[in-house]
Amino acid sequence: MPRFLHIFCLTASIAVICTSCLRWPDAPQPPQELVRTFDQGKLDAIGVAIHEARGEKRLPGGVLWLERQDVSFHRAYGMASTRPVSTVAQGDTIYDAASLTKVVATTPAVLLLHERGKLNVQDPVRVHLPEFTGQGREAITIRQLLTHTSGLRPDISVNGWSGHQECIAKCMAELPRAAPDERFIYSDINFQLLDEVVRRVSKKRLDVFCAEEIFGPLKMHDTGYNPPAAKRTRIAPTTVTDGKALLGVVHDPRARKTSGIAGHAGLFTTAPDLARYARMLLQAGELDGVRLIKPETVQLMTSVQTPSSLPARRGLGWDIDTGYSSPRGHKFPLGSFGHTGFTGPSLWIDPHSKTFVVFLCNRVHPTERGPSVVPLRRTIGTLAAEAVKGFNFEHVPGALPPLKRD
Repeated sequence: MPRFLHIFCLTASIAVICTSCLRWPDAPQPPQELVRTFDQGKLDAIGVAIHEARGEKRLPGGVLWLERQDVSFHRAYGMASTRPVSTVAQGDTIYDAASLTKVVATTPAVLLLHERGKLNVQDPVRVHLPEFTGQGREAITIRQLLTHTSGLRPDISVNGWSGHQECIAKCMAELPRAAPDERFIYSDINFQLLDEVVRRVSKKRLDVFCAEEIFGPLKMHDTGYNPPAAKRTRIAPTTVTDGKALLGVVHDPRARKTSGIAGHAGLFTTAPDLARYARMLLQAGELDGVRLIKPETVQLMTSVQTPSSLPARRGLGWDIDTGYSSPRGHKFPLGSFGHTGFTGPSLWIDPHSKTFVVFLCNRVHPTERGPSVVPLRRTIGTLAAEAVKGFNFEHVPGALPPLKRD
């Protein structure tokens, strides 16, 4: 069994946090496994960076989980909410995962159906959604939806429709802005269509399929769509409007119009649950003796699947080397992979060093108008890699070469 080393710092005031976030004065010394695996100074520096970002109103707080080879450092920082009531972030605080939904729910759902022969990622989308044809749509494949190379624009309008079926009708009426594989356009429409593919192929709603086939087997007990009322006190709220915060209701407006269930957003999760998911991927699709997906499927999903002609590298669902790769920081090698979400969360996984870093936050609380968390993500990624002992990130055999970008 993995050795999980629980080190949480729960703070209720900036005065406590600013002393390096860091450790209670009477806290026990770090376990030897932690000392051998991570540089404590770099771990403390992550806490300082989060505290400084809080001072700049980038986020109210968050939860970090850094793990390498079954040794983990995890800690909660600052607040889960500040309005209309104040609550302290905890290690098991539940966050709106936003676009992490794409890689924690929709992508593995599609790949499981691929493994089982129910679909193939090279299938044209029209094989499973016959209405999606004409004016260039018939050439778009499932792979191109997963890699954001379909040519479809980023979003449909939030107006003029209601419910899942009308949403999908709007998505299937979209005309591509570019030929397939010609451009990288990050698009929620791609994953809204994949939601419908999973529904039609599996005969189950996406939330049901994921609960039964992914989250249940992995024992991700706090991960799912539309969290139950019994967990309400553990949920970090998002935007506050007219004195009322979105709490346990998805922040994304399009997912909210489809009853909180969508392929691009809607998932809620915790740092411990995402750690289990990342651990499964680093263990070639298996966790605690349970095989979720085959090793070759993990390789397919997390290796470059975009044309070499494009100035962007994506796996199936996963980000590898694009303008969205800030959680990689300046040290994790090219070929590591991850994803981010609009509400603030990020996940980055390095198969070379067997390291991953989860950072969950609700940067849209109490308002979306605060400064970006992108610099903080980059800092956390850099410091996380620098904290790893015994691995040379300056020379990583098997890492990808840098892309030549204009």
